[in-house]
Amino acid sequence: MFDSVRTRLMLWYVGVLALVLIAFSITVYALLAAILYDSLDTELGATINETSLSLVHEIAVEGKGGRDAAASVLDEHIAPRQAAAIFDSEGNLIAEDTAQGGIHATLPSMNLVPQSDAELYTLPSGQGNSVTSRRVAIRRVNIPATNNSYIVVISQPFDRVNRELRLFRIILALAVLAALVLTGAGGWFLARRSLAPVVEMTERAHRISAENLEQRLPLTNPHDELGHLAATFNELLARLDDAFGQQRRFMADASHELRTPLSVMRTATGVTLEKGERNESEYREALQIIDEQARRLTRIVEDMFTLARADSGRRAVNFHDFRLDELIYEVMRAAEVLAGRKGIRIDVGKLPLMPYHGDEGLLRQMLMNLLDNAIKHTSSGGLVSLQTETHPTRYTIIVIDTGTGIPTEAQSRIFDRFYRVDKARSRAYATEIGSGAGLGLSIALWIVEAHHGRLELQRSDQTGSAFAIFLPVNNSH
Repeated sequence: MFDSVRTRLMLWYVGVLALVLIAFSITVYALLAAILYDSLDTELGATINETSLSLVHEIAVEGKGGRDAAASVLDEHIAPRQAAAIFDSEGNLIAEDTAQGGIHATLPSMNLVPQSDAELYTLPSGQGNSVTSRRVAIRRVNIPATNNSYIVVISQPFDRVNRELRLFRIILALAVLAALVLTGAGGWFLARRSLAPVVEMTERAHRISAENLEQRLPLTNPHDELGHLAATFNELLARLDDAFGQQRRFMADASHELRTPLSVMRTATGVTLEKGERNESEYREALQIIDEQARRLTRIVEDMFTLARADSGRRAVNFHDFRLDELIYEVMRAAEVLAGRKGIRIDVGKLPLMPYHGDEGLLRQMLMNLLDNAIKHTSSGGLVSLQTETHPTRYTIIVIDTGTGIPTEAQSRIFDRFYRVDKARSRAYATEIGSGAGLGLSIALWIVEAHHGRLELQRSDQTGSAFAIFLPVNNSH
């Protein structure tokens, strides 16, 4: 039950409200109690003052005796719920008016009797003849005409105040309980209504699988938190859909590329085996075809493995210091062998000193892929050249060929995996470096980006193509 977000939200809401209501109730109760107790003190103070003034008037003005005057003023001023008594200066009781229930106002210790103003104190239950706590007012009254003094004591129980406070506690408890019940019901309804989009998104997400990644979660309100969550999840679905699409295309293209050399190998072996007797040169020719296709298969698998490791992040980039200009010279000498077979010239000018921090092996593969691509698409008698530019923050390497160029509609896809502008030419001119499967530029792009650089097609027209590599000088892992 408590695993439900709706339940937890409702409980948190009710709990916080309960704390607020309890604090509010305690505050209101304390204020009401203070007001009621102050009202009781005010009533007692007013009664004892009126009684004292009347006692002075009866004795000093009317000339009555102490006992008669005391009895008269008590009958006149004491309420039924109050108990009162008047004592002489020696502490002898001269008049008394008991409260309902036969409660008497007794004389406390003489040191509690003030000389002028009334003194208020509380008499706990069980003391004297009172079974409940009482509030007591005491005052000494001096009669100027006779030089006598009297002690007036008036008490009143806390029963009425306690009853009112008890009733108020019951009302508060019922009100708080009703408020919490209503709040809990309302909180449950609001939480359920607020989380309804989450339930809908959950049900929709359960129905989404690899076969229907094109579906999206509903966006009720794109500007609130749930809308942002749904939008983020939809973006994730879009990326997953794209990744699954790339994977499906990758598998389809890979299957197609692997099928071609396998078909050639099976054809070569089938033709060779169909004829009963063949001479040594025919067997050599068949084995040479099989060897070439096996090498091509190996290069395709190696390229696919490189990209797979790069995508998964398992291909480590080993950074170290080396001379980039020396690496370029080394790669150009290797490319001259490939170019010489097609009658293509290789040109590289004088290179500046180019110290660099990167993965020498990966950069060698990147340069060989670009040069192999340039040689592959350049006709016999053409030229493949390499130019370098140095800047304070980057090195620029430009590979230029005099081939037929890349059609405009194909330029945006040249870095896609297994994409080839001229598939027949790519397979026909597969070399020891490239597989002819359309993976070379994809691998080159990944290598450059792994070095925080940029690879782009600078230009391509009927006079040839130029690929520019931008590598940061202060490269770091």
